[in-house]
Amino acid sequence: MAEYTFKQFQAEYPNDAACLARIMEIQYGGDTTDCPVCNKRMKFHPMTKRRAYACQGCGHHIHPCAGTIFHKSRTKLTVWFFAMYLMTSTRHGVAAKEIERQTGVTYKCAWRICHELRKLMASADARGPIGGPGKHVEADETLIGGKLRHHSPGQHRGKKTIVFGIVEREGRIHAMPVPDESTNTLEPIITENVVEGSTMTTDGHGAYKGLSRYYVHETVNHDANEYVRGIHHTNSIEGHWSLLKRAIRGTHVHISSYRRNMRHSHWAMFNLLVHAFSLPRVIEN
Repeated sequence: MAEYTFKQFQAEYPNDAACLARIMEIQYGGDTTDCPVCNKRMKFHPMTKRRAYACQGCGHHIHPCAGTIFHKSRTKLTVWFFAMYLMTSTRHGVAAKEIERQTGVTYKCAWRICHELRKLMASADARGPIGGPGKHVEADETLIGGKLRHHSPGQHRGKKTIVFGIVEREGRIHAMPVPDESTNTLEPIITENVVEGSTMTTDGHGAYKGLSRYYVHETVNHDANEYVRGIHHTNSIEGHWSLLKRAIRGTHVHISSYRRNMRHSHWAMFNLLVHAFSLPRVIEN
């Protein structure tokens, strides 16, 4: 993994002004941008007591943090950026208690920072479908968290969460909690996130039976102890489930996906998250 050292991070974001300048660059392309009042391209200067920039011509204010995770937050931007650095530099992310300890904010504040950054990671990770002609995609579902109660066939939940995932071999993964394992739930997720014409491998779950209408679809029969048949297996997605369960115990699935997809470069992991300030935010129901 290409490392992004703490020394490099400190040099790039030594204070709130540097963090705000970065947000201004992402939101408006820098401190020279179009002024809606002057109706021309103008230089904007940072204000001393506000997270804002003022037009040097008319004094119009621009607030780069508006609409971002920093909107209405009184927490220092350096704390937010340091939390981002910690969450992208550690192998499995960090808990709110660790953010509290490292930054000196309250636990409530640390929890909110972590929660917002996880949603930001989800936005950053949503970068279009995977697969395509010549690409191989695997799909599978797993159960995470809690104790599994006695259940009738097909009713797996109990206290567990059903998580569904699709992964392109040597490529990206999409993983998410789902309410059930039915065709009506899983098939639309697949068709929305996997390019038609891809080669797909799944297990023999009935929810996947209709995939041959859209993909070159083959199954491996785990019930008959068949795990590999030629190029067809689900080892990639099952390996991800194994890492997920060991690392995060059933929570923050988007973080695990984001971390896996960006695993080859810590610098890229951090900077994609920074650039995600300009993306639509994930809204929870």
